[in-house]
Amino acid sequence: MSLATCACACQQRLARRRRADLGAEIVEVQLGIDPRKRFSWPDYTMGARAAHRCQVGLLVVAPDPHVAAWCAAPIETGIPGFVLRPPVLGREAVPVVTDPAEAIRRPELAVLSALAHGSSEQGATIAAAALPAIRGLDEDRARFYGDVVLNSLNEAARRALEAIMKGYEYQSDFAKKYVAQGRQEGERAILLRLLRARFGELPDTAVARVEEAEIAALERWAERVLSAKTLAEVLDEPS
Repeated sequence: MSLATCACACQQRLARRRRADLGAEIVEVQLGIDPRKRFSWPDYTMGARAAHRCQVGLLVVAPDPHVAAWCAAPIETGIPGFVLRPPVLGREAVPVVTDPAEAIRRPELAVLSALAHGSSEQGATIAAAALPAIRGLDEDRARFYGDVVLNSLNEAARRALEAIMKGYEYQSDFAKKYVAQGRQEGERAILLRLLRARFGELPDTAVARVEEAEIAALERWAERVLSAKTLAEVLDEPS
């Protein structure tokens, strides 16, 4: 899953929590600038207020400082006195969670930590704590959170995560699966980049073959890129 896809998924999965004494709170993760949010955020809040008949708050989580500044700008609704000023939780306000026990106690915080700090030097350690912690959640949430964690890492952090997980005694099948998945996605991205640099724009059929291939095929094709004279020589299996 690409970062853009992950961002879209994050935006579509809003965490709504209601407490009788506090009202309703809408939490949204925003990874990029999307002008449509200037219209949908007022709609979220007023729609929730009407549905639950209570006070409603909106919190935007934006790890990127540039995106956070954009999110915090006041939204003029056109109604006198109704100006929405979204509170924004930036990267610096999100704790770094590297303790596996803490991640198990608060798995959502561990995922948020990976989202905010996954590309830092501690990214691999954060992910190594988060992945086993979300194993015990329901399947849909676990898969979604796993994708969020992995897509928050850069290539260096992915490789470091793979090395870390090999040494962890509590390594689970769930964590193994996501580490392997991360490596496979990285290999696909690298191979596509090499193929485009060598042969120019790729036909859809070639891109589809790469996206559906297993790690062994990806590695085999990558070895052929430099010596092959045509795209077919890379992707076609020898007879």
